[in-house]
Amino acid sequence: MRSPTPAEQYPFAGQQLPCYVAGEFVSSGQTFPNANPVNGRVIATVTEADAALVDRAVQAARAALRGPWARLTLQERCALLRKVADRIEQRFEEFLAAEIADSGKMLAQAKSLDIPRGAANFRSYADLALARASECYEMATPDGRGALNYTVHKPVGVVAAIAPWNFPFLLLTWKVAPALVCGNTVVAKPSEETPSSAVLLAQVMQEVGIPPGVFNLVHGFGPASTGEALVSHPDVAAIAFTGETATGAAIMRSAAPTVKALSFELGGKNAALVFADADFEAAVAGTMRSVFSNCGQVCLCSERVYIERPIFERFVEALAARARALKIGGPYEGADLGPLISRAHRDKVLSYYRLAREEGGEIVCGGGVPQLGDERDAGAFIEPTIVRGLREEARCVREEIFGPVCHVAPFDSEEEAVRRANDTRYGLCAAVWTSNLQRAHRVARQMEVGITWVNDWYLRDLRTPFGGAKLSGIGREGGMHSLGFFSEPMNICVKL
Repeated sequence: MRSPTPAEQYPFAGQQLPCYVAGEFVSSGQTFPNANPVNGRVIATVTEADAALVDRAVQAARAALRGPWARLTLQERCALLRKVADRIEQRFEEFLAAEIADSGKMLAQAKSLDIPRGAANFRSYADLALARASECYEMATPDGRGALNYTVHKPVGVVAAIAPWNFPFLLLTWKVAPALVCGNTVVAKPSEETPSSAVLLAQVMQEVGIPPGVFNLVHGFGPASTGEALVSHPDVAAIAFTGETATGAAIMRSAAPTVKALSFELGGKNAALVFADADFEAAVAGTMRSVFSNCGQVCLCSERVYIERPIFERFVEALAARARALKIGGPYEGADLGPLISRAHRDKVLSYYRLAREEGGEIVCGGGVPQLGDERDAGAFIEPTIVRGLREEARCVREEIFGPVCHVAPFDSEEEAVRRANDTRYGLCAAVWTSNLQRAHRVARQMEVGITWVNDWYLRDLRTPFGGAKLSGIGREGGMHSLGFFSEPMNICVKL
């Protein structure tokens, strides 16, 4: 699997990535570098939006709420969103190259998941919006004439859509599509690590005729930069954010004075429970996916794997053998594992590898940096790692690492497995592996999480609620849940 270059056909090679405000691309002001995590090379520069440009974007979005966008019917908005999806598919290769250059993720994943799902989000939310029912109730009145109550769904207002770097395009469109279909206007901020596909999306918005100000794009960092200016802006009505729990807490503090609506999908320290009666091969293969997918940079990844004692040694041996066999390399090399998002993030993950040893853990496999013998050694590659022997109180068992690593531990009873899985400040997801149908239902319901998978992982129906409990988030996205967040329900009562 090889082909792309020059510079892997990155559409913005050597250019300055602009912001997009009020229907125009803006490239003035300070810039910061955009680096490719495969080899560390700077591939473009990015325009950093200051507070003044953020304010221009928010004011453009406010004005668009009262402009042509407000006069479009739901059917007309849905038709425009379908045009967005069509245009994304027409420019598929550009989106693919941009996403891969920014994130270093594998070609197969970006081609089958990230870009297709990004386009699908616009179509699926258009379909859902047209299918959404409205409430209507008749009521009695003292004069006997009665009254009619019905509900209309109005836009919330200006929405700040803030996406992370692990699934930049997929998760940005996951917020932008439902926000727009509900009649809101958007100021989007992608991660500073992965700005490119968002610029392509802005181009698509312009090409298909989305009115100026309806979709705006600002680049930059978080605290004391673009992100803080956006989430604290008094004219932003709602914030949809996916990212770290600490960042979510900071956004809550900034948003509190103006009481904004918040939808947060935050971190996780997810557990996988493998019972002795599970399909062994399926459980090993599924756990490999849930630990090492996207180099472990998925909020849903399993960083804690609890295995029933009768199969513990055999399972760990099989998991480690497969982890050692993973091919590490660049996106176009047919590899199994790509780089982390940056060398800075690799340093963080490596610090946890060191900490695991200091806390008394045994490194079953991995634990370091691979030597690839070429320019990739200047990138952000890291070894897939399995740790055993840590106490439940160890930091490596308690804190989210967000890399290709898991801690494995045995358990002796169902009650113990459930207790240990739930003994965390996080509550995003869990995976349960068993062939016992009663146990599957019983244990799944006891997990203190937003999603439990039974005998699989990351199997997603876009209509279902997505989100977490505890420190893993606030609210739910997906299907009607997203439409509910991005709409303001209004009751109208008519005396008959």
